[in-house]
Amino acid sequence: MKIAVVGMGLIGGSLCRSLKHYTSHEILATTRNHKTVEFALSMEAIHKELTDLSEPDVIFVALPPQATIDYLVEHVGDFRPGAVVADICGVKVPIVEKVDQLYHDHGVHYVGTHPMAGKESAGFANSDVDLYKNASYIITPTDYTDEGAMKTLEELARTIGFQRVEYTSPQRHDTIISYTSQLAHVVSSAYIKSPTSALTLGFTAGSFQDMTRVAKLDPDMWTALFTMNKGPLLREIDTLIHNLTVFREALSEDRAGEMRDLLELGRLLREDVLLRQHQSGSDAH
Repeated sequence: MKIAVVGMGLIGGSLCRSLKHYTSHEILATTRNHKTVEFALSMEAIHKELTDLSEPDVIFVALPPQATIDYLVEHVGDFRPGAVVADICGVKVPIVEKVDQLYHDHGVHYVGTHPMAGKESAGFANSDVDLYKNASYIITPTDYTDEGAMKTLEELARTIGFQRVEYTSPQRHDTIISYTSQLAHVVSSAYIKSPTSALTLGFTAGSFQDMTRVAKLDPDMWTALFTMNKGPLLREIDTLIHNLTVFREALSEDRAGEMRDLLELGRLLREDVLLRQHQSGSDAH
């Protein structure tokens, strides 16, 4: 089988390397910077450059949100009928609304997906053959999604190290991801803006590193993700503001008992999340 990756940043580049290392398929790729393709060829991360979109059996589009939509709409007629085309963008509803029926009408099997993996450093130079090891791969089917295409993607995902493959609707994906990913980036960026951050040398440990890690982000990409998922993200921000206000009022009014109860509830909720993750991981094996 011939598998192509369009876009060779951290996510696309890691996908190229994982597919090349862990499968026997022929891996093709392309990106705007031809030097990146040449570098990938020199390190044997791909077999050859992608020049003909009708050639691959499976195509992963690993581009920023708006670029993903533009590329998929522009090239719908260039993929061969029956090919599987999967975007791996971090927001799903805006993409599905633009391309789902369009691809169905052209006989091309579009599937919305999202690999739950990444790191702070971007670009192909920071790609990792094992970036997806033990991660989750989310597939967001609709009424138009082909069962065989989803099965093909799930098999590829598991082959390159994904521990879990989750199926959910595009709408549910965007609702949950607004909390698990997007809100975390908002909070991290807001937290680091305290004037006290300039005074932290010698005073930081794990808590500070955990809170500020994802503030090192691509502002263009994350602005697009936030904007495209505006409704769910606003609801999560409002919820966070409410919870912070409750903490602030308890502290301001010296209600130590209430403060302790709030902290205890947070601890219990975190333990419940860890327990469910452990049980789910055991079930997966």
